Amino acid sequence: MTEPVYKRILLKLSGEALMGDQGAGIAAEILMRLATEIDELCRAGIEVGLVIGGGNIVRGAEKASEGLDRVTGDHMGMLATVINALAMQDALENLGRPVRVMSALKINQVCEDYIRRRAVRHLEKGRVVVFAAGTGNPFFTTDSAASLRAIEIGADLLIKATKVDGVYSADPLKDPEARFYSRLTYDEALNQRLNVMDTTALVLCRDYKMPLRVMNVFRPGAVMRLIRGEDIGSLLVTG
Repeated sequence: MTEPVYKRILLKLSGEALMGDQGAGIAAEILMRLATEIDELCRAGIEVGLVIGGGNIVRGAEKASEGLDRVTGDHMGMLATVINALAMQDALENLGRPVRVMSALKINQVCEDYIRRRAVRHLEKGRVVVFAAGTGNPFFTTDSAASLRAIEIGADLLIKATKVDGVYSADPLKDPEARFYSRLTYDEALNQRLNVMDTTALVLCRDYKMPLRVMNVFRPGAVMRLIRGEDIGSLLVTG
């Protein structure tokens, strides 16, 4: 088989990806399918970091719009990402894959604190590292956390796994005329206000020359094909 073209990746999963057809929560079959694909990446020699959103449990911004204090809502969202991270840890460990959850908030009884050098060492030893609690600060999304962690650990590629095949000019599920972009620069994405990641996340990737691939997580085996060099989804690069 083709050798992997990337050595270390950061995979960003939305919380919604875990709930499948459910209205909320974690669908066990989806969790295990994703864990199996991540384990396959590791067995191919790829070092994998993960950031998982918390939207399947609670979104801080939505709670703020309902009248809750924004900082409180964001802290609730961070805790939701810890729940998802622990679920993924359990699924991967059931497959025999060593995992470490590292939280930007101090929750020593359930996971490790995030320390960059320790995270890199875990990756070098073949452990999956799940980065939980976002950046540890309110007003920052898990997309921004994924960009930050990818840069910090020296990832070769940041992958945003979504429910569509890549970046479009509009929502392809609502607009059949939406244009698909196979490749574009961060400045193009920012100037056209394309719904890729939030502005902070895109600017971080642009300024630190972190390539970003946006792809459909619900296509089985797609991540492995991407890692082996197939042109899947949309690629964003610094211009």
